[in-house]
Amino acid sequence: VHPGYGFLSEDADFAEACAAEGLIFIGPPPEVMRRLGDKSTARAAMTAAGLPLLPGAVEPVRDVETARRVADEIGYPLIIKAVAGGGGRGMRIVTEESALVPAFEETTATARVLFNDGRVYLERYLDGARHVEVQVLADAYGNCVHLGERDCSVQRRHQKLIEESPAPRLPEGLARRIREAAVRGALATGYVGAGTFEFLVGEDGEFYFMEVNCRIQVEHPVSEMVTGVDLVQEQFRIASGERLRFGQSDVELRGVAIECRINAEDPARGFLPTPGLVEEFVPPGGAFVRVDTHACGGYRIPPDYDSLLAKVIVWAPDRSSAITRMRNALAELRVRGHGVHTTAAYLDAVLADPRFAGATHHTRLLDDFAAA
Repeated sequence: VHPGYGFLSEDADFAEACAAEGLIFIGPPPEVMRRLGDKSTARAAMTAAGLPLLPGAVEPVRDVETARRVADEIGYPLIIKAVAGGGGRGMRIVTEESALVPAFEETTATARVLFNDGRVYLERYLDGARHVEVQVLADAYGNCVHLGERDCSVQRRHQKLIEESPAPRLPEGLARRIREAAVRGALATGYVGAGTFEFLVGEDGEFYFMEVNCRIQVEHPVSEMVTGVDLVQEQFRIASGERLRFGQSDVELRGVAIECRINAEDPARGFLPTPGLVEEFVPPGGAFVRVDTHACGGYRIPPDYDSLLAKVIVWAPDRSSAITRMRNALAELRVRGHGVHTTAAYLDAVLADPRFAGATHHTRLLDDFAAA
């Protein structure tokens, strides 16, 4: 059973149910998924493995008084996160003491509704940071490799819109330390399958563990494009009981890959989803352009699910060429339908922004972009 990258992909109860019925769940063992899917226990496990963390609470913060005490210890700004959160939901940034209690209560209530788990934790918020994540593959025999890192700093409401590999303007020594930390964390927790270890990189050049995604991710194609490794195929091989077919020295990163998420949203109206009938859908083509999509002419975008319509991925020998190729691909993309809008033109404008082109951007880029 391959769960994709939806909610079932990180549901340990579902993985256990599959095992009880004699089915092979393609993902890490349920106990590993449960341990790493819970951000509180994941932070404790990574601390034990020697990975750096931002100042904050390792255990869940269950009441306002504890939240006040932790906030006094770590200082402001801070971020409140749902222990069971994911997909950019269940988070609130708090910049001053007066906003702490309402933010704590709101995040707790939201987490209870979204994830049936109201537990939250607090950690120091790193303003102006970059979001860098490492793709790993591990088998059931203690072998683990990384497939380089991805920069996912272009986000709105903590959800990624543009991803690229390798992370630009990241010193080689720092990139190596982040990659090694991800492998160390995977081995320390008995991870099996494809997974992603996510980190924040501060302006001071230090990095901090954030969370683990126990599944294939939306942005996995960029890692496939720069390594030539089919991650989904490797997931099936590992789940079938095979050993990894290659070691770390066999993984070679070539060129640059960029992915843009084409969401059925209207950026001019705060990224409001725009469900409706797709009357025309023409994806871009050409060499080194890949499109992953379920859309076509006549497809009706439903209002009930995530608004992701397509992923456009390009590869080129260098970053400047990759940006040019992506902009050409976005110009070729045609999605037409009454009331249907997409993020394509908006992302083209982001790609043209000097901060992105010069790789000086961070996770607040789109906030600055909107203000400008």
